[in-house]
Amino acid sequence: MVEADVRHRNNVKVTGDPDGPVVVLAHGFGCDQNMWRLVVPRLGGRYKVVLFDYVGSGRSDPSAWVPERYASLDGYAQDVVDVLRALDLRQVTFVGHSVSAMAGVLAARTSPDRIGSLIMVAPSPRYIDDDGYRGGFTPADIEELLASLDSNYLGWSSAMAPVIMGNPDRPELGQELTDSFCATDPAMARVFARTTFLSDNRGDLDGVRVPTLVLECAEDAIAPRGVGSFVRSRIPGARLVTLDATGHCPQLSAPEATADAVLDFLDRVHGARPHS
Repeated sequence: MVEADVRHRNNVKVTGDPDGPVVVLAHGFGCDQNMWRLVVPRLGGRYKVVLFDYVGSGRSDPSAWVPERYASLDGYAQDVVDVLRALDLRQVTFVGHSVSAMAGVLAARTSPDRIGSLIMVAPSPRYIDDDGYRGGFTPADIEELLASLDSNYLGWSSAMAPVIMGNPDRPELGQELTDSFCATDPAMARVFARTTFLSDNRGDLDGVRVPTLVLECAEDAIAPRGVGSFVRSRIPGARLVTLDATGHCPQLSAPEATADAVLDFLDRVHGARPHS
């Protein structure tokens, strides 16, 4: 019954090779599992792929929303752990996009038997600049961003989504992200936004003890170059790959390159024959 409840609550979908090693794909702020659709076919050829929506996103159960829980990134990490427990999964590769990368770090700490390796796609442990650290935003930038989101969420979505996506020569990508943002309940989005942009998980990186791949984009307005190197430097043995991609969502803007990097890492972890 618990499994069925979590499957419904988080709109869990399982696809790919039913006998393959498990890969869990987690979306970022304002998105849902549909953001992975262009890489799933490649991964599913040899891996069992699990997708889900965080409570408050996509087609998750809105009645499960508890603002206090999701005002902290621990709440989203608990969603991850709940899904893994409900499906009785262990030693999965957790692929987290954007803020989900840090949710994966927290989930791996609380349930180390469940997560055996991490792939962080365009991660940022802190979006606000600090002494000796460049997150890409000043405190005033984030204050203005959140104030704009609070006052006019739909207008904010229309303005910010194309900036986040990048690739102005491919406006259909920015429109897709805009549509995803606009489909999210504004009250839930405001909570998730504050959790995302005000969190500081730099100290949590030191506790990662599983094989880790960090994927950054060559140009990214949200997680600029240098953030990936910082993350790599704080996690023992982590690998950093810079994708020839623009924007913060390479699984949409550069799905082939993203899938290649993910599969290469999975092959290394699982000792599989390199993919063609």
